[in-house]
Formats: sequence, C-alpha cells, structure tokens
Amino acid sequence: MSNALPKLHNAMWPGLVGKGDGPGEEPPLSLDRMLDLTAAARCNGATFDGVDLFLYLPHIDPRADDAELNELAAAIQSRGLSIGSLVAPVWPGTVGDSAMGDEDARGRFLTAIELACRVAGIFDATGVRTSGVIRIDSAEFGVDQWRTAPEASTRKIAQTFREAGRIARDAGQRLAAEGEICWAGMHSWKDMLDLLEETDMPDAVGFQADLAHTYLYVLGYNAPQHALLPPEHTEDEFYAAYGEMVAKLRPWTIDFHVAQNDGEVKGAGSHDKTGKHCPPDDPRGKLDIVRCSSYWLAGAAERGMQHICWDGCMFPNNVLQEQRTWDSILAVMTQVRDAHGWN
Repeated sequence: MSNALPKLHNAMWPGLVGKGDGPGEEPPLSLDRMLDLTAAARCNGATFDGVDLFLYLPHIDPRADDAELNELAAAIQSRGLSIGSLVAPVWPGTVGDSAMGDEDARGRFLTAIELACRVAGIFDATGVRTSGVIRIDSAEFGVDQWRTAPEASTRKIAQTFREAGRIARDAGQRLAAEGEICWAGMHSWKDMLDLLEETDMPDAVGFQADLAHTYLYVLGYNAPQHALLPPEHTEDEFYAAYGEMVAKLRPWTIDFHVAQNDGEVKGAGSHDKTGKHCPPDDPRGKLDIVRCSSYWLAGAAERGMQHICWDGCMFPNNVLQEQRTWDSILAVMTQVRDAHGWN
C-alpha cells in the first residue's frame, strides 16, 4: 500500500447497481468477488489502497451486529485494503425513502443515516476506516414530482438533509450528496448548488462529484435551461464550460469519483434513466479523465479529502469479471494521482 495521497479506492457497488433477477438483468457479483478482483489489480507495482462500500444487501446488512461488521472489517484488512466512503441505504426498497416525501418517508431516510453512521463508527473503531464520507442523495428517483413545486421541493429535501447532517455530525461523520441527473433536486449543477446552499451545513453536508455524472450536468440533460454547452462545441468551449461548473461546486466537494462517460443516458434495472459509466479506455468515452480530474482535485486536501474512488456502475458482468478491467482502471487512477496528488 502506497503512502502517497490521495489513496486509490475502488467502489464495490458496481457488483450491485443495475443487477438483480428481473427481466434483462444480470445477477449481482458478491462482495467477496469484488474485493478479490480489487485486491488482485496491478499496474507497474501499484495496487488499490482501499474500497468504498454500499451498505445494503446482498453485500452488507446495514443492521448487522457488531461482531459481523468486525468480521467484515477483518476480511477487508486481510486483503491489504482499507475502507473509505460508505453509501447509506436511503432509497425506497432498502431502508430509507424519499427526502421530499411525507413525514414517514423522511423518517425512514433519517433511519438510514443513523444506521450508516453506526456502521461507519464500528469500522472507524477497528482502524480499517480512517477517512471518507457517507454518501446520500434525495432518494426521489426522477424529477417529475419535484417539478410540480421546485422551490418547495428543494426546501423539503434541504430540511431532511439538515436533520441528516446533524445526525452525522453528532456521530463524527460527514455526508456527501451525489450529483446525478436522476435524483430530484440534484439533477442539474444549478439545482444541486441551490440544494447545498439551502441546506447550508458545509461542515456536515457536502458534494460528491463523479466525472461521468457531472459531464451530463454540463450538457443540461434533465435541465436544458442549465446547459453550459451547445450540442456541437469545440474543446476550448468544453473546458470553459467545465471550469465554470466546477468553480460553483468544487468548494462543496468532499468526495470524488474517477469515471468515464460516453454522453448517453441509459442504464439497467432500476437505474434506467441515468448516465452509464464506461471503462476508462472505451473509445466512445468523452472525457480526458486525468485533465477533468484536475478541476475537482484542486484544493482537495484542504477540504479533508484523503482518497479518490473509481466508479464503474452498470458494466456487464463479463467485463466486471475480467481482471484486466481492474488493471486498466488502476492504471488511470495512478495517472490521476501522479498528475494531481498531494502529500
């Protein structure tokens, strides 16, 4: 494990997101399989330093007892890996429910935060987790309901986020809201910024930037009025627009996903209206991963960031199962760190 910062982490939820037993879905990959693929990845002697985890079944029971969670921590440490950021099970069908729902739904959302903070505390106490945030979103899939009353809906989400932020702060944790076009009130860079400012808890609730999803922000896919680029644009126009967006959201950014995107909106399973990640060497990929990462990572250490994470949701299982996939991902992660790391 390298002493260089940022540490390089791999997300475990690509084994779950878009997987299932429904029509056209592939079965999930177990947490053990994802951990083994991560631990085996190599690039010029480099390895992954850790993993980010999704706190829900079939990977992890968020209500697991202390002994079970300690056993999991030991299994991850035995592979030479640490634990970083955790994804709280805030969505309907897991533990939580919509952050802009009724009182009962919002209560379930906050229960998910309480459970995630408990798990984080147990991992922290073992020493396997020394950094990272708890990731959230509005848990309101799609923007139609939000659009019926945008300002009121954003205020309600912000109220829920403030209550969640107080729970996290009392537990010694921070929350990071993931910017993605499918989550109501977070579906454009402008609406995401409005939500963060309305929440107004920069010490406890920040932003989680993903290269793939924030690329779709620039295009204004779910909010054309907030597009910063025309459909046809030059490279210079792209980086001017990209820099404009990042300048607004970077001060809030406390968690970061390296990723690639082909500019299309698609998906699998319950994630059928969102951006789909691509392998880093996909010829259809639109992003210069290393250059785009530089925009988000400026000043990252001052915002308390100690690791970055690869996110590759909705890769086909045959791609996930190939060791060379993870070697190529590790390669681009090391390029990002070499170009923009800190000590």
